Amino acid sequence: MHVIQNQQGKVVIARQYTIETSHGSLAVEESGQGEIPLVMIHGNSYCRGVFRHQLHSSLTSNHRLIAFDLPGSGESSDAPDPERTYTLQGSADAAIELLGKLGVTNAIVFGWSLGGLIGIEMIPRFAGLRGLMITGTPPVGPDEIAQAIKSMPTLGLAVKDKLSPAEVDAYVQGTIGKSAEPFMCEAVARADGRFRTTAFAKFSTNPGPTPRQIVESSPTPIAVVNGGAEPSLNVDYVETIRYANLWQKHCYRLAGLGHAPFWESPGEFNPLLERFLADVESGRASAHARREGASFTERIEQ
Repeated sequence: MHVIQNQQGKVVIARQYTIETSHGSLAVEESGQGEIPLVMIHGNSYCRGVFRHQLHSSLTSNHRLIAFDLPGSGESSDAPDPERTYTLQGSADAAIELLGKLGVTNAIVFGWSLGGLIGIEMIPRFAGLRGLMITGTPPVGPDEIAQAIKSMPTLGLAVKDKLSPAEVDAYVQGTIGKSAEPFMCEAVARADGRFRTTAFAKFSTNPGPTPRQIVESSPTPIAVVNGGAEPSLNVDYVETIRYANLWQKHCYRLAGLGHAPFWESPGEFNPLLERFLADVESGRASAHARREGASFTERIEQ
């Protein structure tokens, strides 16, 4: 247990523990209290520490926040069966198993980058997913990656097994930028490189619906929030997607912010996240989907 004073001067109690799952030992941190937990899923090769500005913020006054290290990341163990776990679907199953161990039957998910894709994969797998916010995430199929992702010098590092110290630094600078802290480089250096190679290799061969098909078919409320100066995601392309239930009917861009706006400027990001949580909890975010009237399965079949 850690007692922390947040930026508003209020004391936040953060609880850290480990949960054993069939995908390995998962390191978890949570803070705050609330009826429907917010589960935060980090990006490729990072760790739960990227959500520090949410876990230790005023969000904890009304919400229970849960962040965990994906298998092969942070303080979690490497997956006992990489072929099973190190895919978007396997990571989604690991998150769902974790929630089951915690007794969580309903949750809202915030996924960053690859974590957003994992959140999308949870939609057809977890009946209790009440809402999803994605940031820096390309919700597209394999044939659209070239259009959704900008070409940049560090792009190949995201799918490379072994990274040198210089490549670790380049990867972190390319995704986080000037606001990066040393723990981020430590997380990327520690990450199991098999996750990077397996996840993206399996992405193109997944027999199920693509992320785009899911978000264009599911009545689950989805909030899309990106940085206006996003270095790796083609935000214009992502905003052409016809989300079945897009929160407030438009995507958000936060001016001047990059791939991790929740880290760079929590003062701008957290109020937006809190509004989404309130709308999901009250049912307002689901009103559009109820009017549409079609189920996830019906939309996929069409």
